[in-house]
Amino acid sequence: MSSSKQSRSAALRERLDHPVIDSDGHAIEFARALFECLAEVAGRDMVQKVRRLIPGPLGAASPEQRRQMRLHRGPWWALPAENTLDLATATLPRLLYERLDEMGLDFTVLYPSLALIFPDIEDEPARRAACRAANLYFARYFGEYRDRMAPVAVIPMHTPAEAIAELDYAVGVLKLKAAMMPSYVRRPIPALADRNFPAPYARWIDTFALDSEYDYDPVWARCVALGIAPTFHSLSMGIGFRTSMSNYMYNHIGHFAASGEALCKALFMGGVTRRFPALKFAFLEGGVSWAAALYADLVGHWEKRNVRDVQRYNPLRIDKELFLSLCQRYGGPLVEGRLDSRAYTLPAADPSGDLDSRDDWSRCGIESAQDIRDLFVGHFYFGCEADDPMNAAAFDTRRNPLGARLNAIFSSDIGHWDVPDMREVTHEAYELVERKIITADDFRRFVFDNPARMWLAANPDFFNGTVVEDQVRKVAAAIA
Repeated sequence: MSSSKQSRSAALRERLDHPVIDSDGHAIEFARALFECLAEVAGRDMVQKVRRLIPGPLGAASPEQRRQMRLHRGPWWALPAENTLDLATATLPRLLYERLDEMGLDFTVLYPSLALIFPDIEDEPARRAACRAANLYFARYFGEYRDRMAPVAVIPMHTPAEAIAELDYAVGVLKLKAAMMPSYVRRPIPALADRNFPAPYARWIDTFALDSEYDYDPVWARCVALGIAPTFHSLSMGIGFRTSMSNYMYNHIGHFAASGEALCKALFMGGVTRRFPALKFAFLEGGVSWAAALYADLVGHWEKRNVRDVQRYNPLRIDKELFLSLCQRYGGPLVEGRLDSRAYTLPAADPSGDLDSRDDWSRCGIESAQDIRDLFVGHFYFGCEADDPMNAAAFDTRRNPLGARLNAIFSSDIGHWDVPDMREVTHEAYELVERKIITADDFRRFVFDNPARMWLAANPDFFNGTVVEDQVRKVAAAIA
């Protein structure tokens, strides 16, 4: 089903000499079919349990309830409604398949909607069953359209064991070839567990790669073995400053970027990109401006606080006699009668004596700014929606340290409220070219080269049997 009038996105696609690969569209689960898969996986009783554990729309709580429980306001309307055709398109695989040309899309990697929150379910049996049911649902109902769609596997990450088990099932049995993991897991704080603190208010955030409860290297190793590029698509509403009781937009703005930055920084500082040089990671729907800032901050911080230069701030290097003489010459009333001891205002040495912990860069083995560029830029990809003008930051080699060009990948977000009309999404991304903010070559990198390189680096066969197979062969040859 399509409009009789050609869309601007379709007209644009006809002019391009390269495909458009969407790395983050959204399917809307047909709830009854999804829960039938859950019953098949774990029985009818589990269906009722999961239904009880799925939170309702937090925006629906009354103002008084939100105030008493300090609940953040979440979305009350999040899916297409007035544009009912788009609602049905995101729900029905065949209709989506039929309309991809109208959107200017050659291929799309599809993420869930309801199942986005399944990895966050705290009850382990319910969490694992729900994720497995989602994977069965997407493999079963989208499988015949794999020449133009790749649904992701939903992977829980509370422990390495459950992540590996679901990866093996989703990739090995169901033959899914992309995976979505949460950016973090909320865990109880041990010191507060015995003090009867309510569970939601006594949690810390585990980002898997730095100070984690577990060693997640076996998960990253299994991703390499299975040909999976880990991708992350986690909400951070309700965490930190995104806890307004009354304003959903306050909580929503920047929340994907916040969860992406936390994990990206942990993966880098935890040395994961050093230990797994073949692995690529993608952080979705948060844009790339935060990544440009993080990359610049890493370079700037390293230049001031690398293991050698940080010794400039070692209190043991203070020339106390010089400091005293300067106080006597210039201190006047400020120091008069106060120089009878050496306490003054000198910084104290670290009493712990933990000298080894002072090299914050040791896990990732950074010895130069070039190391940061190589271990950051080549490993991380950043999902950018079409309407974000800051997508241009990825391609700004004048401002990005060492002339880096970050790996922005086109993420349409079709199926959610951010896209009021699916037919416009590809053309909307191209408006940065029309406004001469990025070049046509940048746009090609954004919608084709970068996503192709990411998926191919993990799995050289990713696009086999797809409509873009022939066009990506040149990209594959460049990687080999």
